[in-house]
Amino acid sequence: MASGASFSAAPGFWQRALGHPGFVAGGVLTCLLLAAAALSWLWVPYPVAGVNMDAKLLPPSAAHWLGTDAYGRDVLSLLLVGARASIQVGVIAVGIGLAIGAALGLLAAARRGWVEELIMRMADFGFAFPAILSAIMLTAVYGPGMVNAIIAIGIYNIPAFARITRAAAKAVWARDYVLAARACGKNAWAITMQHVLPNISAVLIVQGTIRFAVAILAEAALSYLGLGTQSPQPSWGRMLAEAQTLMYDAPLLAVWPGMAIALAVLGLNLLGDGLRDVLDPRLTRRG
Repeated sequence: MASGASFSAAPGFWQRALGHPGFVAGGVLTCLLLAAAALSWLWVPYPVAGVNMDAKLLPPSAAHWLGTDAYGRDVLSLLLVGARASIQVGVIAVGIGLAIGAALGLLAAARRGWVEELIMRMADFGFAFPAILSAIMLTAVYGPGMVNAIIAIGIYNIPAFARITRAAAKAVWARDYVLAARACGKNAWAITMQHVLPNISAVLIVQGTIRFAVAILAEAALSYLGLGTQSPQPSWGRMLAEAQTLMYDAPLLAVWPGMAIALAVLGLNLLGDGLRDVLDPRLTRRG
C-alpha cells in the first residue's frame, strides 16, 4: 500500500516551480508582503499613532517617502503596519476555515450516507452567508472589530474547504491502496489519517493560498465599511475609506493602499495557481 508523499519531495518539484513564471512572480510578491509585515514589528519610519496636523497631506519627499495623510501620519508606516493586520486576519481566518472545513469534508467522505448529505447541506447553507453579511450580523450584536471580522471570514471559508476536501478525499477513497487497506481491516479513521489526508494535502495547501487572498480582500472591504480593524490599528481598507474624501486634494492617499491590496491579492493568487500547476500529478509524471 502506498501513501502520498510530501509534495516538496516530489521529483523535480523545485525545478518545475522555479520554471513556472506565475509561481515565481507570486512567490516574490508574497515574500514582499511577508517582509513588510515582519519589518513593521522591528521598525517603521514614524509612529503610526502619532498625529501631526502641521505635517498633514504632505507630498512624497525624502522625509516621508509616500507622503502623509490628513492627520499628518506617515503613509509608509501605515502601509507596513497594515500589512501585519492583513496577514493576521488572513492566517487566522483561513486557519479556522481549513481546520473545521477539512475535518467536515474528511468526515463526509469517510462516512457517506446521511452524514455526508447533512454536511453538504450545511455547507450550502453556509454559502448563503458571505463574509460581509456575517460581519454585519456579528457587528450588530458584538460591535465592530478585528476579532469579529476574523470570525466572519473564517465562517465564510468553512463551506469552501469542506466541499473541496470532500471531493478530493472521495477520489482517494476509490484508489486501490485504500481498498486494500480496508480489506486488511483498517478502520475509517486510520485510513483517513494514513492515506487520505497525506494525499490531499497539496490540494488543501493550494486552496489555502487562494483563500488567503480572498481573506485579505474581505478584510479590506470590511475595514472600508467600518466593520473590520478599528483605529488606531492601521488597515489598508480603512486607509482607502479615509482617502475617498480627499481624492481631489491628495489622490495618492488612495493609490498606495489600493496598490498594496492589489499586489497582495495578485501575488497570492499567482502563487496558488502556480502551486496548482506545479503539483498537478500529470506534471509530476512528466517531470
